[in-house]
Amino acid sequence: MTRRPNDPQRRERILEATLETIAKHGIQSVTHRKIASCAGVPLGSMTYYFSGIDALLAEAFSRFTQQMSAQFQRFFVEVNSPTQACEAVTELIYSAQVMTARNMELMYQLYAMSRQPMLKSIMQNWMRSSQTTLETWFEPATARALDAFIEGMTLHFVTDREPLAREQIGEMVRRIAGMQTADHA
Repeated sequence: MTRRPNDPQRRERILEATLETIAKHGIQSVTHRKIASCAGVPLGSMTYYFSGIDALLAEAFSRFTQQMSAQFQRFFVEVNSPTQACEAVTELIYSAQVMTARNMELMYQLYAMSRQPMLKSIMQNWMRSSQTTLETWFEPATARALDAFIEGMTLHFVTDREPLAREQIGEMVRRIAGMQTADHA
């Protein structure tokens, strides 16, 4: 007779609680106890499902970056040209749909810990995924520049006292992409 888990969603709740705990307390303050409390699971569940805090953090951040990549890619679903791709990049930055306060906090925490080899690898895979999406319309160096611009500009957009207008962001994107801007057409 095969034993079924009492709570088949427990592992998923732990992973989600890990991200919530990181966003709320910062990665340096995350403990098994805080995560278990946030997930509403017994403390022993933590070591039952994960070999240690490093494995838990790696899997939680992998999940987070996969979710972010999926959100990123949705902006490009109906894009058929470099011009449309520039518009999608502009919308991605300007709309702040992906760059919520929670997502930005998790990104900062991942950046801060990216010296750890496992987390650095997760970060590199995430960057590669974004660049691969952009390479559908742009050559690799341009895709990389646009990806870096997206990373930096999203930070500026959510923290600037006077964020740039959509048109200004779009002009910068087109410049990076090597496309004539409306002012110089």
